[in-house]
Amino acid sequence: MRLVLQLVARLLLIVALCLGAATVWATFDAYRSVDRATAASAQRVAQALQALYWRELLLRSSRAREHLLPVPDWRTLETMKLISPGVCVEFQPAAAFEKPLCGQSEGLGKTPPRWFAAIVPTFLGSHAEVVRPVSPRAAAAGTVVATPDAAAAIALAWDYILNVVDVALLMAAAIALLASLAIAHALAPARAIVTALQRMARGQYRTRLPRFRSMELAMIGSAVGELGGRLEEATEQRAALTRRLIEIRDDERRALARELHDEFGQNLSAILAFANTIETASTKQDKDNKNLGIAQDARMISQATHHLMASLRDALNRLRNPLPEELGLEASLVNLVDSWRSHSTARPAIQLDLRGDLTDISGPAATTAYRVAQECLTNALRHSAAREISLRVERRAGEDDTLLIRVEDDGGGDAERVAQSAGFGLTGIRERVTAAGGSLSILPARGGLSVAATIPLAA
Repeated sequence: MRLVLQLVARLLLIVALCLGAATVWATFDAYRSVDRATAASAQRVAQALQALYWRELLLRSSRAREHLLPVPDWRTLETMKLISPGVCVEFQPAAAFEKPLCGQSEGLGKTPPRWFAAIVPTFLGSHAEVVRPVSPRAAAAGTVVATPDAAAAIALAWDYILNVVDVALLMAAAIALLASLAIAHALAPARAIVTALQRMARGQYRTRLPRFRSMELAMIGSAVGELGGRLEEATEQRAALTRRLIEIRDDERRALARELHDEFGQNLSAILAFANTIETASTKQDKDNKNLGIAQDARMISQATHHLMASLRDALNRLRNPLPEELGLEASLVNLVDSWRSHSTARPAIQLDLRGDLTDISGPAATTAYRVAQECLTNALRHSAAREISLRVERRAGEDDTLLIRVEDDGGGDAERVAQSAGFGLTGIRERVTAAGGSLSILPARGGLSVAATIPLAA
């Protein structure tokens, strides 16, 4: 899941929690606001009746002062304005047939659902009536009793909640949208960092990143640049060491070839000469076929010596300096394929496909290409039941100027297992290709394997 979506999801969760808390608070506040409205209505009506009480008291003077209130003047429109919606006010002691004076309770809000009307009083309790004296100095003036309407209180709470939720939802949507844009803008440099890391994974270690305003992203960009520099230095050092190891190994191979030629070759030649001499002498002196066994033993020694000398010549051909140093890459590849073809007619057909100008390719690049082709052909001929092998060498001129060597066979084989193999031959060509700054891939082909090496010539 993308980081932007994760952050937006968490933000929406926080907004939902805040919205739930705001809804609970709005429910409590709206439900208890009726109690505050009831007390305020009782206080306002009591003050109005107090003024009426003292006016009547002064007008009647010495006349009978009993039952000064209620008077018809208090049940007026002005008194109605003092009573909050959903609240009923009555005067005690009440006169006969007098009804409470109630504020407007119709149209206070939408009708709440039954579950809301049942849950709210259960958790928040009921409303209490409010009693206020008309005059604190005259207890005989009576009292004002204000009683809230429970249905009106629930309707007011529900209407208030709906208004709060509507506004909160609009705010949540706006916050989510603006926060998404802000988060996406803040994380936009992460794409440049990821692209730089991907280029580094492909070997392009020197990758420049733009300057970031955020301190954290700037630190990450600086660390990526420093990492790329160190990787490039380590790669260069590794390539230099690999090239040096290859040079040392080639020197050792040449020295070993000289030792084999000088010591084993001369000794094998001497053994062959002695065996031929013994065989000739035994044949001439053996008139009664008494020395026939000695001649046969000498002949077997000669055959074994010839076999050893042939094996030694093959080993010397592999150990001595590669042909590209002498003949050039194109001629050496033709010679390599011809030598494999001439070994036996029962071997698979080898197709050689040379493309591009290969005449000016020399030095380590030519040696590496020749070694790759030689090792791949050897593996295909010795370790597979291929009927046809294709060797393709192509020079792709241009800005990159690379050399492609591809060997395909139809002898089956598991590409993944071969790619993970730690054999000396594959390890050697991997080291050579890496030292030349190229790449090696082993993939399945039609009926077999495909080994491809890319060697940059521009380097």
